[in-house]
Amino acid sequence: MGSTQVCHLMLFFSVLVVVLEVTLGNTSDDSHWLLRIKSELVDPLGVLGNWSPGDDICTWNGLTCSDDQTYIVGLNLSDSGLSGPLSPDLSRITSLQMIDLSTNSLTGSIPPDFGQLQNLRQLLLYSNSLSGKIPEEIGLLKKLQVLRIGDNMLTGQVTPNIGNLIELRVLGLAYCQLNGSIPTEIGNLKHLQSLDLQKNSLGGLIPQEISGCMELQNFAASNNRMEGGIPASLGKLESLQILNLANNSLSGSIPIELGRLSDLKYLNLLGNRFNGEIPSELNQLSHLEKLDLSRNNLSGTINLSNTQLKNLEVLVLSENFLTGDIPKFICVRDSYLWQLLLVQNNFSGNFPLELLNCTSLQELDLSGNNLKGELPPSLDKLVNLTDLLLNNNSFTGTVPPEIGNLSALETFYLFDNMITGQIPAEIGKLQRLSILYLYDNQMSGSIPRELTNCSSLTEIDFFGNQFTGSIPPTIGKLKNLSFLQLRQNDLSGPIPPSLGYCRKLQRLVLGDNKLSGSLPPTFKFLSELLLISLYNNSLEGPLPESLSLLKNLRIINFSHNRFSGRIFPLLGSDSLSLLDLTNNSFSGSIPSRLSMSKNLTRIRLAHNLLNGDFPSEFGQLKQLNFLDLSFNNFTGELPPELSNCTNLSHLLLNSNQFFGMIPAWLGSFQELGELDLSTNNFNGTVPPELGKCSRLLKLSIHSNRLFGDIPQEMGNLTTLNVLNLQRNNLSGPIPPTLQQCKKLYELRLSYNFLTGPIPPELGSLTELQVILDLSENRLSGEIPPSLGNLVKLERLNLSFNELHGEVPHSLGKLTSLHMLNLSYNHLQGQLPLSFSGFPLSSFSGNDKLCGPPLVSCAKSAGLQKKWMSNTAVAGIIVAIVFTATVVCSVLLYIMVRMWFNWRMVSISSSENNKLEHKRDEEKWVYGDHEIRTGEYWDVNTMALVPAQQRESPTTTRVFHLKMNTESSKNSFA
Repeated sequence: MGSTQVCHLMLFFSVLVVVLEVTLGNTSDDSHWLLRIKSELVDPLGVLGNWSPGDDICTWNGLTCSDDQTYIVGLNLSDSGLSGPLSPDLSRITSLQMIDLSTNSLTGSIPPDFGQLQNLRQLLLYSNSLSGKIPEEIGLLKKLQVLRIGDNMLTGQVTPNIGNLIELRVLGLAYCQLNGSIPTEIGNLKHLQSLDLQKNSLGGLIPQEISGCMELQNFAASNNRMEGGIPASLGKLESLQILNLANNSLSGSIPIELGRLSDLKYLNLLGNRFNGEIPSELNQLSHLEKLDLSRNNLSGTINLSNTQLKNLEVLVLSENFLTGDIPKFICVRDSYLWQLLLVQNNFSGNFPLELLNCTSLQELDLSGNNLKGELPPSLDKLVNLTDLLLNNNSFTGTVPPEIGNLSALETFYLFDNMITGQIPAEIGKLQRLSILYLYDNQMSGSIPRELTNCSSLTEIDFFGNQFTGSIPPTIGKLKNLSFLQLRQNDLSGPIPPSLGYCRKLQRLVLGDNKLSGSLPPTFKFLSELLLISLYNNSLEGPLPESLSLLKNLRIINFSHNRFSGRIFPLLGSDSLSLLDLTNNSFSGSIPSRLSMSKNLTRIRLAHNLLNGDFPSEFGQLKQLNFLDLSFNNFTGELPPELSNCTNLSHLLLNSNQFFGMIPAWLGSFQELGELDLSTNNFNGTVPPELGKCSRLLKLSIHSNRLFGDIPQEMGNLTTLNVLNLQRNNLSGPIPPTLQQCKKLYELRLSYNFLTGPIPPELGSLTELQVILDLSENRLSGEIPPSLGNLVKLERLNLSFNELHGEVPHSLGKLTSLHMLNLSYNHLQGQLPLSFSGFPLSSFSGNDKLCGPPLVSCAKSAGLQKKWMSNTAVAGIIVAIVFTATVVCSVLLYIMVRMWFNWRMVSISSSENNKLEHKRDEEKWVYGDHEIRTGEYWDVNTMALVPAQQRESPTTTRVFHLKMNTESSKNSFA
């Protein structure tokens, strides 16, 4: 070789070295950038501890150098606990072929500078806290084969530049916040084998162009918002093994072209809107292992056969509209099917005996269908069965004893069927049984003691059957039991003390039985107990003091029993959220200890013998929404601290001995829906602030000592259903503003001193149904015709008022009335015809009312006319007799006077002086008599005066005659 050739060769290598240094970099420069990157990161685990200028860079943790140790080809610091920004300085190390920083806590965005890493083949940044968009510069990495940047907080769209990565094999963008649609450019990735887009917000259609990814084996885009149908072009992806499009909004029918995917092992289309039948072409998928078409709108029968789908292990068709019988060939002998879930369809027929050939079955769920008939005794052929779910069907008959042969059984659901008979004793052989749900059936007999041999039992639910006898005394053997529900049966006898040895018990529900006796002291060992419900039994006696050791209790319901004594033992937990002791015989005061449970939402202590003042400590219960202390012996005033319980929706204090004024701060309870302060000793006025309780449905403050007007603000309670203010001392008018309470169906204002007319506005309360009671008041005026609009009203009571006028015929439209009382008013006239069916007592005390059921109005008018005629005749007779007597007396007087005058003329003149003297004497005598007679007549209302003083008697006589006539009338009245 000549010197010239040697020089050329040396020049070539020199240029090559320069090029390599430019493209691949060198370790001395790379150390500079790497140290800068280290300075920006937080390294709690010290992974970067040996990144030091004094050490060989190729020995630094996480770095891989080329074979000749001249440049860096790999950076792998995955799962190293690093945090801080993803530095753009990484782009300076151009020789890098692989970067793996996955599973750290890196923040910031993916630097666009990464587009300079032209030698990069793998970029793994998944499982960090990166944000921002996917940089378009990613599309410059022509050699990139693996891009996994999912499980971050990336947003924006998938850049179409992804389509430039023609060497890409794996694209992982799952578990981000990406939106937009899958770019059509994805079809350019001829070598793409795995496309993972799960758990984003991608929408739009699946692009037809995806069929260009001919080597695609895994396509997962579940949990997005994609729409439209599955493109038929997917059927061209012959290498596809996994297709997961679950939980989108895909619709249409399942394309038959999917039957061409001969290598498909996993097909998941659950949670979409696919309709139509399951295509029989899916039977061609001979390699299929898992098929999930649940939660769609598929219909028709099952067209799948286990004879063709020989490798099928999981078949899930739940929550569709599939019908018909479960096909015979869905599970054949020697198949690999271990999970068959057909939940919530419309399958009918009996239990399919063909399933018993499928001995590989481990999970069988046929719940929520229309299956019927008896369970086959040969169920024990399913020797590998771990989960048998047959609930919510119409199975009848008994539980076959052979169930005890399913030695692998862990979960047995048979609830909500029509199963009868006893629990077979053989069930005690199921040593692995963990959950046994038999509730909502018609089973009877006693609970077998053998059940307590199932030592793995964690949950038992026998609610709503007809089991009798006692709880097995050996139940304490179930050391793993966490949930026991025997509610609503006919169990009797005491609670067995051994139950206290089920130390893992968290929920105990024994309500609605006939249990008796006292609580066993062994309950103190139930330290994990969260809920205990014993309501509606005959349990009695004082509570064991040791119950105060139960520090985790959240819900206690001992209502409707016969417990007595103090409630203090139940208050050992500060975690209580519900306490219901209604209808017992508990006594004493409420301990202030109860207020330590800051999460209490419901307290119900009604119908006991509790006493003392209202506990002011309740004001600390800020979460309280239901408080019922009714029917006890509490006294005192309502403490102002209660005003802190602004979340109260039900406040029931009725039937106690509370006194004082109803506090105005109740108006600040915006959540209050029911307020009952009735039958106490509250006085003062009704606070108008109650009108601010805008959600109030029931207001009952009857039977107190309240006085004053009904506040106009009551009309602001537009949601009110029940208003009861009766039996107080309220006065004044009924406020017309009540017309705004359009939802009232019960209004009671009786036994008060209300005055004025019935407001016609009440006629607009068309939802009134239970009763309108305004009785025992002082209401006046007429009954408003508008009350005829209350067509739903069942009871109307306006009795014992001062109402007058006619009963409006519009009330005849009240066809729903079955109780009516208008008695003891001043009503008159004809009743509506529709009132004829009411008893006479409904109208008594109104003498001028007529019409059925009272006497007819025509007969009433005749009786009145006849009564008036008799009175007039009697008056006339009296007047005639009286007048005749007066006339006769006057005539007699005149005749006597004339006779005396005649005698005086006939006496001789010789006696003139004597006679004259005598006449004067007689004049005075008779004058005195006339005066005396006048006094006598004056007593009888008629005066006769001496002649020389007498005036015409006409006026006086007529006046007194009239007076006597009136007097006569009164005597007949």
